[in-house]
Amino acid sequence: MNLANNIKTIREEKGLMQKDVANHIGVDKSTYSKIEKGLREITVAELLKMSQLFNCSIDQIVNNEGQLPREVILEDKSTVEQMRLIQQLEEEDKQIILRLIDKMLTNKKFKDFFQKNITAL
Repeated sequence: MNLANNIKTIREEKGLMQKDVANHIGVDKSTYSKIEKGLREITVAELLKMSQLFNCSIDQIVNNEGQLPREVILEDKSTVEQMRLIQQLEEEDKQIILRLIDKMLTNKKFKDFFQKNITAL
């Protein structure tokens, strides 16, 4: 795919109209249409604004190889699914998450301990 096709594909995946993107990057709709058709080069500033609108990197726009990955939100997943996703992380990232959980659990134990002992006074 070329850059013009990538831009069009991503815009359509995001459910945006050409005029929405044109307004965001500061060009008129006909100029934006030429960008998608490959008849006009896009500036770096326009590409940066577009990446912000699309919530992706410039590299993802330039090297788009199909559907962009969606944001992962653990809150709406079951505990089993959350653990499966965490297991997919690199080892260093898993260790960071586990240390963070350890710290939060330790803090909770101390908080519970102090609340119990303060209530007893």
